[in-house]
Amino acid sequence: MRTGTLTIDKLSAVSDLIRLPRQQGTLLVLWPTLWSLFLASGGRPPVKVLVIFVIGTFLMRSAGCAINDIADRNFDPHVERTRSRPIASGRLKVREALFVFAALSLLAFVLVLFLNPFTIVLSFIGIALASVYPFVKRISHWPQAVLGMAFGWGAIMAWAAIENELGFVPLLIFVANIFWSIAYDTIYALMDKDDDIKIGVKSTALLFGESVYKALYLLYVCMAIALSVAGYLKGMGVFFFAGVVIALLSFLSSVNSVKKTPTREAAFRSFTANALLGGLVLVFILLDFHF
Repeated sequence: MRTGTLTIDKLSAVSDLIRLPRQQGTLLVLWPTLWSLFLASGGRPPVKVLVIFVIGTFLMRSAGCAINDIADRNFDPHVERTRSRPIASGRLKVREALFVFAALSLLAFVLVLFLNPFTIVLSFIGIALASVYPFVKRISHWPQAVLGMAFGWGAIMAWAAIENELGFVPLLIFVANIFWSIAYDTIYALMDKDDDIKIGVKSTALLFGESVYKALYLLYVCMAIALSVAGYLKGMGVFFFAGVVIALLSFLSSVNSVKKTPTREAAFRSFTANALLGGLVLVFILLDFHF
């Protein structure tokens, strides 16, 4: 009975480590990947490739959560939002979390082996970006930019998996995602602003200071511009551009809601809205190709 309880407790801790009940992060990685995949394939990606990227996104985002908690194990106990995380609370040992990270990364790499050699090579950059991101906040106020690179690398790989080459369109999607990631993760960082100041963690939320909302507006506009240029180069039609505009207006509205009510709850709602609105862009990509 004791052994069974310990096993259940460990499984629960691993679930919390990879944020299994909270999949907003997986969606934020998935959407730019699917934007790129569907644009590259004319709206009809091979089922095998689609399945590989959907499952791979979940695995790599989960692995990223594990390495993030390992890197932040000395910070998390001092932050209200993170003090109950498995490593910070003692429910998981560092070596156990490392095993989870390695196992998830290996499974993701096995999936990549079913793609072309160029995509396999690109996958090594993806795992490097995911591994480096958690440490950037110690030396730079721009960890959100590195997060954008890590979250957007799936878009580069998805394009390569279809076209076996890169070009301006996937690079613009990648850049658009960097702008987007800096915006939504800055909103997310607003929840930890006071704690981050105390423990010396850097973020764009602190860097932008009183100009944070102006910066957020600009970042979302830059995201929309980069995505629009990508759509123009790809020859997309009115549905695509309408989707970008609707998404942009929705993003700006979410910033206004946080600006009007600058609380942790409002910031989290805005962050969660981003995870859903990315799917709206994909819907309009599909509409553009099929209607």
